[in-house]
Amino acid sequence: MRAALLTIVLIVASLTAWPCLVLAEDAAWAPETFVYKTIGPTKIEADVYRRNGDVVRPAIVWIHGGALIMGDRHGVPKNILELARTNNYVVISLDYRLAPEVRLPAIIEDVQDAFRWIHAKGPELFHLDPQKVVVAGGSAGGYLTMMTGICVEPRPRALVAYWGYGDIDGPWYIEPSAHYRQQPLVTKEEAYKVVGGDVKTGSDGRPRGTYYLYLRQNGLWAQEVSGFNPRTEPRKFDPYCPVRNITTQYPPILMVHGTADTDVPYQESADMAAALKKQGIEHELITVEGGGHGLGDKNNPAVIDAHARALAFMRRFLE
Repeated sequence: MRAALLTIVLIVASLTAWPCLVLAEDAAWAPETFVYKTIGPTKIEADVYRRNGDVVRPAIVWIHGGALIMGDRHGVPKNILELARTNNYVVISLDYRLAPEVRLPAIIEDVQDAFRWIHAKGPELFHLDPQKVVVAGGSAGGYLTMMTGICVEPRPRALVAYWGYGDIDGPWYIEPSAHYRQQPLVTKEEAYKVVGGDVKTGSDGRPRGTYYLYLRQNGLWAQEVSGFNPRTEPRKFDPYCPVRNITTQYPPILMVHGTADTDVPYQESADMAAALKKQGIEHELITVEGGGHGLGDKNNPAVIDAHARALAFMRRFLE
């Protein structure tokens, strides 16, 4: 079981273990936390990084990953923070309610409400330029980044999806994962001990990765996270699969994905690229040969190049 949990820990850690620059000491760059939505007793928060002053700034919105089950707003990659600090951008890092305490429709509502708050309050609270907003995220955050291209109005100026996915009901998620079944099998009892209770917007100290491992080992992720049965209610997944909803209004997007990703198949980004091409949408898929989930080898020249190109893409749409 320890080996299985280590695998999940490494996946979650990969969301932030990118080639990172060390931020210089800058007291003015500490995040300020805002509550962007309250629903019942749950306060859903966003961290905003910015320099002091009244200068109107472009913004990067970061959406964290963690299979929609784990993670929180505190894991913004340092290379993105450094890009923003150097160029005087705003960074907004979002929390959202986590599954299975809520289901996917509620998570998407949180993302939509976050962008409504950003556009309504951002110019006043942190001098945001609402016409210059780029969205980025990794893994499940990459999926939610892709979703903003179909469910958020006004649409972001551009998107950057790191090892994301355009569907949530493909065989990779609704059938038992051969990769994860190589780990010691998690029992249902073990899985459900670490979830449930109050609605979460971040870790409560329990190893929620155990639950994710159980879902992947048994092909239950799509059903548990969405609340829909992919075998009997397939059409209910359509609104939540970006690859099926690409129109000519979809924002420009850059995707980064490794060909040896054992958590999210590389084909997910390849299928998105094909759908985008059909609609004539500006897009780029950076393929890292042999790269795993999170592209953990920070010294690999291909990984370094992929991250540099992603930052350059953001900068092009924020200038």
